[in-house]
Amino acid sequence: MANYSTNEFRSGLKVMLDGDPCSILDNEFVKPGKGQAFNRVRMRNLKTGRVWDRTFKSGESLEGADVMDTTMEYLYTDGEFWFFMEPNTYEQYQADAAAVGDTHKWLKEQEPCEVTLYNGTPLSVSPPNFVELEITETDPGLKGDTAQGGSKPATLSTGAVVRVPLFISQGEVIRVDTRSGEYVARASKS
Repeated sequence: MANYSTNEFRSGLKVMLDGDPCSILDNEFVKPGKGQAFNRVRMRNLKTGRVWDRTFKSGESLEGADVMDTTMEYLYTDGEFWFFMEPNTYEQYQADAAAVGDTHKWLKEQEPCEVTLYNGTPLSVSPPNFVELEITETDPGLKGDTAQGGSKPATLSTGAVVRVPLFISQGEVIRVDTRSGEYVARASKS
């Protein structure tokens, strides 16, 4: 695996630190008036999600992490594991609850997801930015309600709960922004 010197550090670079894969979030080169130059680096541990601030002397290096982001198709869950398939090779991967986290409420079967692999094992799963899901339960909509009239909770087919405008009714398919968990619009009928 390649080693990266401090002058190669940049946002998004994946390196090994204390035995765990980390992603560099921010890198600042500091050259004090007196003494040796150094890099002030903010990095996220990809296993735990914890953010670390570290300083490295200029010229130090870190080993690159064997981390790969791949687009995979979500297949199903058996309650304990979530299964994903590489669409080109049909190879399947199983991710545990730690890797999936809160993402499970946005996973729809046969939809593409971004899966981060570390040594061939799913490390984290990111849903697409927008998903279209059916509303399975909400209060009935009333005629005359508008988008500015307020909102109500709605349960989606994946179990996620989002706030929707009053005119949305049960059985409709809506578009949701997974980054914020907010209702965007009604999905177009096909």
